[in-house]
Amino acid sequence: MSVALDNGIYVSDKAKEKLAKLKADAGIDDNSDYFLRVGVVGGGCSGLSYKLDFDNETRPTDQVFEDNGVKLVTDLKSFLYLVNTMLDFSDGLNGKGFFFNNPNASRTCGCGDSFSV
Repeated sequence: MSVALDNGIYVSDKAKEKLAKLKADAGIDDNSDYFLRVGVVGGGCSGLSYKLDFDNETRPTDQVFEDNGVKLVTDLKSFLYLVNTMLDFSDGLNGKGFFFNNPNASRTCGCGDSFSV
């Protein structure tokens, strides 16, 4: 497991609050072994989609980050798409949920769940 030092994945205050609530709802808020796994998978209307899940096992090639008190882990391949991306959360009328401000995406779909590079 390596810890990336230069570039990272970042978490907004709103996303941090929502993640804390989701961890509490799942009953894992007091277990420091759990972290947010962030990934990129093929699919979606623009070709690539984001994947978020709580996990407690790292893999040998995982990249590990901590921002705003949130531990994030991603596989090396996904990290290439996620360098300097900000995870945010919106509860507005135009859409509710997590979204990524990804400077690497050349195009995103209308729903915000998929992108291409």
